[in-house]
Amino acid sequence: MANTLQKFEARQVEKLAGKKEIPAFSTGDTLKVNIKIKEGERERIQAYEGICIARFGSPSNINASFTVRKISLGEGVERVFPLFSPSIDSIELVRRGDVRRAKLYYLRDRRGKSARITERTTGHGLEADVAAQEEAASMTKTAKTAAKKEAKAASRAEARKGHEAKAKAKADAKAAEKAAAEAPAEAKAE
Repeated sequence: MANTLQKFEARQVEKLAGKKEIPAFSTGDTLKVNIKIKEGERERIQAYEGICIARFGSPSNINASFTVRKISLGEGVERVFPLFSPSIDSIELVRRGDVRRAKLYYLRDRRGKSARITERTTGHGLEADVAAQEEAASMTKTAKTAAKKEAKAASRAEARKGHEAKAKAKADAKAAEKAAAEAPAEAKAE
């Protein structure tokens, strides 16, 4: 029974993880969580930026969640987000924090400078980031613009191909449906 449940949860996590990109973050990192908010008929995206003070569950667990704390109008506000929630549009990693604890609940009692977390510049997950930053720093502004334009054109071409494939599939389905509807009519005429 439990094995079947684990297999089902693993399939769900795989499906949900494929839809959106979740950065590798840990406690102490500053995150910007873009949340979908529905107001009547309209839906908008609101950013919630703060420090991740806790993570629960492994990233492969469907019930994984994380807690983000921010100071809003002088008052500390914490919010727990399920990692695979459909209400989360995206998660952006703003900066990495250098901490030695898994849970940063002690920040609740701190104010001002004592609540600051230093930025981590070395350690796990940063080698690839450093290489990308060095590559970006070596490029000129026109080269960066050209690279952005190329990436945008490639994504547009890919989207166009997807739309054309959908339209072709739709036209083929209509033609098959029409042929199937005409076949019984011809059979009755004979």
